[in-house]
Amino acid sequence: MTDLLRGAGYLRQGLTFLRGRPRLLLLGMVPGLIVFLVLGAAFVALLLNVADLVAWATPFSDDWADSVRAVVRGLLAIALLVGVLVLFSALFVALTLTVGDPFYERIWRETEASLGGPVPDHAIGFWQAARDGLRLVLVGLGFSALVLLCGLVPIIGPTVGIVLGVVFSGRLLARELLGRPLGARGLDDAAQLAATSSRRTTVLGFGIATQLCFLVPLGGILVMPAAVAGAAILARNELDLA
Repeated sequence: MTDLLRGAGYLRQGLTFLRGRPRLLLLGMVPGLIVFLVLGAAFVALLLNVADLVAWATPFSDDWADSVRAVVRGLLAIALLVGVLVLFSALFVALTLTVGDPFYERIWRETEASLGGPVPDHAIGFWQAARDGLRLVLVGLGFSALVLLCGLVPIIGPTVGIVLGVVFSGRLLARELLGRPLGARGLDDAAQLAATSSRRTTVLGFGIATQLCFLVPLGGILVMPAAVAGAAILARNELDLA
């Protein structure tokens, strides 16, 4: 629990860093706002039509008792919405980091400079960011399917699905956010996994805290630039990176 809380504290440190640099914070909010409006519109459309969608997907329950049918379709609707939230979270991060790469690079560089020492300059590039984003979306899609299946379990299913969704998406989120400070030092995927293996719980705490903020309306817009800064601080403090 201590490691989880310490990891969550890096998000607070990132927000504290940007609070003293309001222009940088506002700059980092622009990509998230654009992506949020697009994904938010899609989620509202799903929310308005989820009952019809679930009814279409479960024609076999048309002849069931009204109460049983309502419970089954209600659980399925909850599971579907949670699964989509997990997927949209992955999409939000992937699209925001890709679209806003120049914005976040500036935040990351200023954070690194504030920590002292040389700022690593190994180029990551747009296509690398796009590839990492695509990987995040594909893994997020798999986790969404898992959350959806968990949601079908009576009574405890939706709760289990929500918990798994937050944990899995938090882990993905932390991995992606740490990709810049690690990748800028020339570490490939295997080396990044090795670098974070001794601090998995701390990294997970950082990812879960960030993910929970994303569940708050408009939270992702404010938190994303803070998470970029927090990831740089975490990488420097926890992973023994120069």
